[in-house]
Amino acid sequence: MDNKVALVTGSSRGIGKEIALKLANKGYHIVINYARSKSAALETAEEIEKHGVKTLVVKANVAKQDKVKQLFAEIDETFGRLDVLINNAASGVLRPAMELEESHWDWTMNINSKALLFCAQQAALLMEKNNGGKIVSLSSLGAQRYLKNYTAVGVSKAAVEALTRYLAVELSEKGIVVNAVSGGAVDTEALTHFPNRDELLREAEERTPAGRMVEVEDLANGVLFLVSDEASMIRGQTIIIDGGMSLLT
Repeated sequence: MDNKVALVTGSSRGIGKEIALKLANKGYHIVINYARSKSAALETAEEIEKHGVKTLVVKANVAKQDKVKQLFAEIDETFGRLDVLINNAASGVLRPAMELEESHWDWTMNINSKALLFCAQQAALLMEKNNGGKIVSLSSLGAQRYLKNYTAVGVSKAAVEALTRYLAVELSEKGIVVNAVSGGAVDTEALTHFPNRDELLREAEERTPAGRMVEVEDLANGVLFLVSDEASMIRGQTIIIDGGMSLLT
């Protein structure tokens, strides 16, 4: 691996943590980014270091451009390089369109879509020092189809997928490969915030052709494939990992 370095935003728990652990198992040094729980981030770092790699734990709200710059300055100072950026950190207000306020919209768009642009800009500056890298974002089916209470988040994820296409073209000349992974409903802590959580889980269980719900590991495996050399000719794509559920709508 030649001491390659991966940053996973929002990696103290859930899908981000699983991705970070899988990358560590492949030999990547890991930058763990979190916004709230330092204890969870440190616990994740301890698990990751069992794989024999180094970790850097950085608190940074990726919705804020100044915090993003500080995050990448710490990466540069500690490792002097970055090979993989996983744009995973996400949040959002779950309300119908008619109940959304300006603050709800701004909060959701800033964390879920603006963060990708400014993280990608900073990542590209480090990646081009070592002839390129990989950027993968996490999206969801709500970017392409209607999900109840998901208006702001769905639109923000649609923006992530569109930005993925633009970045894939513009960063290719720097040797940077950009893609996204879109998942079906995954039973993580984040799903507990959905007012219609039980309905989503029931639908996923009943209507997934694969016979089971998508799990955190399924999404992490998709991300791992996209950062591999075998996926180098996949550019600007959003790979759907949902067990076939979206085929039935």
